[in-house]
Amino acid sequence: MPDSKPNHIEAQCTARGMRMTEQRRVIARVLAGAEDHPDVEELHRRCAEIDPRISISTVYRTVNLFEDSGIIERHDFGRGRARYEQMRESHHDHLINLRTGEVIEFQSEEIERLQAEVARKLGYKLVDHRLDLYAVPLDDKAKR
Repeated sequence: MPDSKPNHIEAQCTARGMRMTEQRRVIARVLAGAEDHPDVEELHRRCAEIDPRISISTVYRTVNLFEDSGIIERHDFGRGRARYEQMRESHHDHLINLRTGEVIEFQSEEIERLQAEVARKLGYKLVDHRLDLYAVPLDDKAKR
């Protein structure tokens, strides 16, 4: 099982008084250990490798529960499937490779300053945002 010690997701569930079944623990640990942004089907595949009794419907219900509780975040990066990651304390943005579906997380103080400046110039104070960049590799042009 990936990292059998309690993780941030499990700790948040416990803090919210959520009942943690063994299957929920597996799902929480797989999500916490994910370095990508898995969709429910990929998450189910990974969980079923650990506990074959976990059904896809259990994964859907658990993901919905975690999302509704503000423990994980849902992303729509196109391709018709929601993808998930645990909520982070530090802000980051995403660049999505349209050829492979790979999601690259990044941080840019310059982009953060520019967004706040745009909001201020329009008469607003920026309180939150989400930035997803959709891109193709530069070398795609050379392959055509």
